[in-house]
Formats: sequence, C-alpha cells, structure tokens
Amino acid sequence: MVPMLIQEVDDDAPPPQRLELTPVESTLRRLLLDVAAYIDHSSSLPDMESQVKLPDYLANEKIVLRFTGGWVRDKLLGVDSHDIDVAINKMTGYQFGLRLKEYLENPGNPEKYGLEGVASSEKQSQKAGTTDKSKTVGGLHKIEANPEKSKHLETVTTKILGLDIDLVNLRKETYTEESRNPQMEFGTPEEDAMRRDATVNAMFYNVNTEQVEDFTGRGHDDMRAKRIRTPLEPYQTFKDDPLRVLRLIRFASRLDYTIDAEAQEAMRDPEIQDALKRKISRERIGIEVEKALRGPDPHEALRLMFDLDLYETIFSDPTVDAADHYEPNTEGWQAVTRMVRDVLDTGSALAEILIRDREERFYTWQLAALVPYNDAPLPEPPEPGRRSPPPIAASIAREGIKSTNKVCDIIAASVRNVSEISSYVDKLYMQKRQPDKKVEGEDASARDVLGMAIRRWGSSWRSQVMYSMLVEVASSGDDATPVERKYTTFVQHLRDLDIVEAYTFKPLMDGKALAKALDTPPGPWMKDALDVVMAYQLRHPNKANAEDAIAEVQSHNKEKQNGGELTSSLVRHFLKLTIRPLFVKAKPSSVTDTGRKNTTTVLPKKMTAESMDETVSKPWKAGKDADSLHLLRWCVQSLDERLVEEVWPLIVPPLLTLVDDWETRYKRMGAGLVGEVLQVTPPTLLAKTGLGDVFEDALTPCLTFLPTITPQEESIPLLDAVYPTLLTLAKVRYPKEAAPNTKHTTADTARLRIKFLDTIIRKGIIHGYTHCSNYPHIVSTLFTHLVHFLKDLGIESVKHLKYVLPMLTETLSHPLADAQTATLLSATKAMQAVILNGWPRMGVHRGEVLKGLTLCWIKLADQRGEQVSVLRDGMRETVQMLKYVTGEGVDFEQESAMLIEADPRVGGLLL
Repeated sequence: MVPMLIQEVDDDAPPPQRLELTPVESTLRRLLLDVAAYIDHSSSLPDMESQVKLPDYLANEKIVLRFTGGWVRDKLLGVDSHDIDVAINKMTGYQFGLRLKEYLENPGNPEKYGLEGVASSEKQSQKAGTTDKSKTVGGLHKIEANPEKSKHLETVTTKILGLDIDLVNLRKETYTEESRNPQMEFGTPEEDAMRRDATVNAMFYNVNTEQVEDFTGRGHDDMRAKRIRTPLEPYQTFKDDPLRVLRLIRFASRLDYTIDAEAQEAMRDPEIQDALKRKISRERIGIEVEKALRGPDPHEALRLMFDLDLYETIFSDPTVDAADHYEPNTEGWQAVTRMVRDVLDTGSALAEILIRDREERFYTWQLAALVPYNDAPLPEPPEPGRRSPPPIAASIAREGIKSTNKVCDIIAASVRNVSEISSYVDKLYMQKRQPDKKVEGEDASARDVLGMAIRRWGSSWRSQVMYSMLVEVASSGDDATPVERKYTTFVQHLRDLDIVEAYTFKPLMDGKALAKALDTPPGPWMKDALDVVMAYQLRHPNKANAEDAIAEVQSHNKEKQNGGELTSSLVRHFLKLTIRPLFVKAKPSSVTDTGRKNTTTVLPKKMTAESMDETVSKPWKAGKDADSLHLLRWCVQSLDERLVEEVWPLIVPPLLTLVDDWETRYKRMGAGLVGEVLQVTPPTLLAKTGLGDVFEDALTPCLTFLPTITPQEESIPLLDAVYPTLLTLAKVRYPKEAAPNTKHTTADTARLRIKFLDTIIRKGIIHGYTHCSNYPHIVSTLFTHLVHFLKDLGIESVKHLKYVLPMLTETLSHPLADAQTATLLSATKAMQAVILNGWPRMGVHRGEVLKGLTLCWIKLADQRGEQVSVLRDGMRETVQMLKYVTGEGVDFEQESAMLIEADPRVGGLLL
C-alpha cells in the first residue's frame, strides 16, 4: 500500500501554479537566483570546456533555473523531498557549479544565506550540508558522463542546508537504433520535458518566475487521474531508452498510479523486451529493481513485471547462454507475492519475528522475486574437493540484477537450507498436533536442536525461513493458509524458547579454555566441539555456567562426574565426528561396524600406494590430526559403564588400530587405553560382542616385543601397558560370578580364567625370561607383573612352581646380581607371591627358596645403601613367610641352624 503521506489530488481543483516552499527551499532559491545574476552581470566568463556545444541563440540569454522532475511531482503531492535537480538553460551543471563555488568564496556572500562557505577538503565535505543546521556547503562533486550507467551528461552534485542538489543543463536527446545512449545537445524546456519518462515527472518549477510549468500539457491531468504515461509515443520512447519500462513500473508502484494501456502494450512488445535485455546494463536494471522493492508497494511492482511478461527479461543470468538457461516456474508466484504483502499488511507473528526492519523487508521481497527458481538443480562442484558454484537463484541475483554480496549470500543460504528448514517446520507442526506420539529421531521441538539450527543458518535465518515458507506457498495451490499456519507455529515456538537470537549467543567457554580442560592442544577440533558446548548451553539456559562446565570435562579432575551430560555429549561427538574419520582407512577387520567380533573370513587388504602412505591411511599420526589421540585418551578416561556400552562400536576400532600399529609407542598407548576401557566394561557387553578373543589376539603378540629385536627402552613401557590390560581382560571376560543367561557356569568361567592366566604366564613371563634373562630391567618388569598374575591364580599358581622358582633363584643367586638391586627386590617380591599363593607346596620347595635367598644375602654382605636395606628387610620377611607356611611338618629352626653353621653370614637372614 502507498503511505498516507501522499495527498490525494482533487479531480476538480485547478492545477496549482505556485508551490509553497519551505524556509530552506526558499533560501536555496534565493542563493541560486543570486548566483545566476552574478553570472549574468559578469563582464567575462572563464573559459570552461564542455561536452555540449552552446547554441548561438542561447549565448545572449539570461540564466534561467528550474527545479525539475521528481521534486515537483512530490511537492504537488504534498510529499517532502530532499533531492532537487536544478536545470540550467545555458550552462552545464559543471560550469554553473564552478560559478556557484566562486560566488560563495567571495567575502560576505555566504553570510547572506546563513552559510559559512564551501568545504575546502574531502573530510569537511563529508559532513557539510548534510542537515539544515549545517552552515557549510558541501564540495562540488563532478559526475562524468557514463552512458553505460545511464548517465548521459556530466552533472555536479553538492549538499546545501540538508538538500541534495544535482546541477545539469536542459537538454534534448537523439537516439540510434543500436544503443540507448543518446547524442546530447542543449535543449529548450519543452524538449527537455518531452524526453522524460513520464508526464508526471516532466513538470518544472521555474525558479525565476515561481511558476509550475507543464510543457507536455498532460502532467496535471495525469496526476489527477493517477495515471502513468509517456510524454511521447510509448513504443518509440521505450525503444529509445528501454530502461524507462522499469522506471514506469517503479513510479506506478510507488505512487499507486496505473500505467496507461498504450504504454503497457508497448512494454509487452518482444522488441522492447529484447532491447531492454540487449541495450541496458544489468547494473541499471538492478538499481531500478532495488528501488522498486524498497519502495512502498513492491507487490505491485512485481505484479506488473509478471503481468507485462517481463519476469525472465529482468530475472535472468546474462552470462548463461540461452540454450542453457533454466526456465523458471512462475506458476503460483503471484500467490507468493500476495502472501508477502498480506504478512506485512496484517502485522502477523511472521512479520513481527521475521521482518523486523526495512532491510529484512527488502530481503523478503528479493527472495520472493526469485522463488520461481527454487526447484532449479544445485550446481555440482567443478571437480571433487572444490566448492560448489552458487545456486542458480543466487547467480541471477548477482549477474542479472547486480545484487550486493550480502543479498547474494542470503539467497544462496536460503536455497541451500530450504529443505532443512522445511523439515523442521513440518516435524514441529506434527509434534504439536500429536503431543502424545513418541518422537523418533531428532526432537524438532527441542531448544538445543532448533537453537543449533539457527546458528547453522546464521544471522539471516529469518529471511531463510521466509523463503522456505514462500517456496511452499508457490506449490500449495489456491489456499496457502495451512502453510502460513504451520510457519507461524514454528516462529512462535522459537520465540517461546527465547532462541530467535541464538546465532549471537556466546559459548560458555572459548576454544582455549576447552582445550585446557581436556588437556589437549588447541586445534581444528575446537570449532565443532564448541558447538557441542553450545548445544548443552541451549538445553540448560538457566543453570549452565562456565565453571561447572569446565570442572565436568577436566581430564585431570579425579572427582569428575563420569557420564555427566556435557562430558557424554563431547565423547559422542569426538568419537563419531573427529576420531572415527581419521581411523576409518586403517580400521581392523576383526571387528564389525556394530562393535562385534567379525566371524566371517576376511581376505587381506590389497596393498596400494595409498595404503602404504601413512599420511593417508593413518592421518592421526602426524600434522594437525595428531591431536586426535589426546582427544581419544580423554574420551576413554571419561567413560563409565553406561556410556561405554553406547559408544562401544566407536571406541573399539581406533584402540585396536593403535594396538596393531607397527610402532611400539602406539601399541603402548592402545594397550593402555584398552585396559582403561575394560575397567568400565560390563562383562555382559564383552560376552555379547565376542570381543574377548579379539582383544586377546591383539594384545598377546605384544608380549614378544623383546630385546634384541625391540630396544629395551621401548619394550619395557609396552610390557608395562600390556600385562595389566591382559589381567583386566581376564577379570572382565571371566568374572567370578557368571552372568545370568550365559552358556557358561561359574565353574566354567573360573576354569577359563585360569587357563587364560596360565597362558599369559607361560607365553609371556616365562618365555620372556627365557629370552631376556641377561636384561635385568626386562627381568625386573616381568617379575613385577608376575606378582599380580600369581595373586589372581591363587592356589592354581602351583603348576608354575617348577618354572618360576628356578627363574627367581637364578636371578637372586646370579654372580652379578648385586649390581641390580631393583631386580633383586622384584625377584624377592615375586618369591613372596609364590609363597603366599603356593604355600601348600612350600614344604617341598623350601630348599629352592632358601637357596636363592641365602646366596643373594651373602652377595650383599658388603653392600650398603637405602635400597639394599629395603632388600634385606624384604628377604627377611620372605624367610619368615616361608617359616610360617611350612608349619609343624618342618623343623625350620634346625635347618636354619645348619645353614648358619655352614656360613655364619646368613645368620642375619635366618634368625
């Protein structure tokens, strides 16, 4: 609708001959007349070049000035206008502007008009004349003639007392067939009026006489009739300058006028439409379209474009060949523009929430104009890995009407997100209508789901939602009410959730704070992880705070709440979206995608250049993706029994990949992390997935990574990681109480656990000692872990005495044993474990035990130091344990006395 500030013209009223000027306009008139008099009375004029030759008959004429075009029309309609075009009869705008500047530089002249002079610098000029309170006249800005931009003659612009002044000479135009760029000459007022686009724009205000001049003879009549028509025959008018087609549409929609039938017929002429395409720059077309869409009645402007068959002439991409041009579907488009008009006119919730200001109003109309291209296929990337070209609608906006980058980005986002937006709207509407129905999948009513969607869509989400609605309106038939209803429900729900500004919400913590809390180096992973934090924040708007969030996720917080909501969300995110993609090319074949044992025969993978290149197959080893291992460790440390079952298929493959790697540092990391996962793994989960065998098969080969093939400094950390994990595996795989509904009884489970532990002792510890008995540090490591296995075996450990006791005795009695006190101490502790768990057999094996202890004691006779003292205490304790377990069946005192008699040095050990 046209704003009410336009006054109705009384059909019976005589045409007004004088206009009521504002004080500022009166001051401007007085200034211009004084400048004209100054020029007329000058004895000589400076030689100033001009593009247009002054006819002889004008040489002796006095200066006559006229306000032209839109200002006169608006003044007659009672509309304020701050843009005044000043036409000069015998000078170009540039020539007159220079004399205006010269006049105001004369002392005393500016003060006559309440002015202080002309801006002398660009900085001053930017502020000068911008309001009626400004006392400085803006600098003169010469705009060169540029026919391609529809600027046929040089003009000068300036600002005076808040008015934008455009100075130009009266002119007539002569057009050629192939161009809309005319030959320009000085013209009479009549010629200047007749060359204009519409009669209502062709009236002048004679500054000298203060009279309104209607040289076409039809301006006043057409204003009373609210009619737009051309001063000359319309076909030739449009043929001379096809841009006038769009200008008439704009004025008709702005003024709520009707274009006369003859002009409409000419506008529909294919030759005129072809000329509009061929002769007019797309920049000028875009300017007219934007002015129309920013005007008071864009609906009328678009209706006229459609009714006059101009849609494809205007909204098309000139860079695309006609054969490749996508034909828009304009069916239902008028319903689209009516919907926008009605939404704006009624002030509905849609308008209140989605169209808050003039810019969003303009975006809505711009998007509505391009709805006919909504079903155009999205362009494919030129090659894999490259960005896709913009959607066709965005290309038309950019190339066809030269829209700004911002507008094009909004259009592109609207097209790309339309399916997602529509899906959320439909899901929410169905949930509202069927509140008791169980929600499957994503909850479209949830605050975090919709809030994160708005953040993905960005600051222009309101315009994108409007576009989605308009696309549905276009295909809804005659009744668009259901579409409007469900979109109203959607935006009201967003408002009720208080997330309409979700795209501006700041996360509880920044990337650095999150990296510190996770004890992980900053990296590309942070951006998506902060989205997880934001989703948590959206779910808990009133209680989420940075301190609590950081405390929950800190990997070094020993009392952290495993399974906390934010922690669980981050674990799921990292495992699924950060870690899994990096490990997918080297995932083990022994596990299915569901986290179960693969029972089918899998052929070895074919070796390719890509699989041999670890930067491709194992990107987690180096570069920016190496941080993923820190995240993997944090995920493992954050698991509990509930969460581990949920993420089981995601956590197991990368851990097995690490264990299977050829580098011992990754094997060690993998083994350690497997152990941590097993600590929170329910036995039923391990049994259900059948991965006990898989873990055993992956871990036991690590026990053979021994010197000399594996350096000792690599072997020991690996063994220290693998043995505890195998022990944990035994406990989880074979729990002391069999789980209900399993095929094994408790007795079966106990037997299988013993068998598993026996295997590790034989193939790991005993085998390792056999090959590395001359590596004291390796021996010490093996004995340290032997203690725990013997403890778990209990009395079942006696079967290993015939192997283990000679190992321990040999170590304690080795000629160089005193050089490795730590090894002797580990052997002593292992001897204690043998006695504690195999005590019923100690009566038989006491001699072997005493042999090792006494020989070691004698070798330490001359040794001093804290470690040696600790070792001696341990050996004495071992003797006392042996004495205790042999019981009454052995005269331990007598045997000890015999040994002391043989070598008194052992008295300190045995007494």
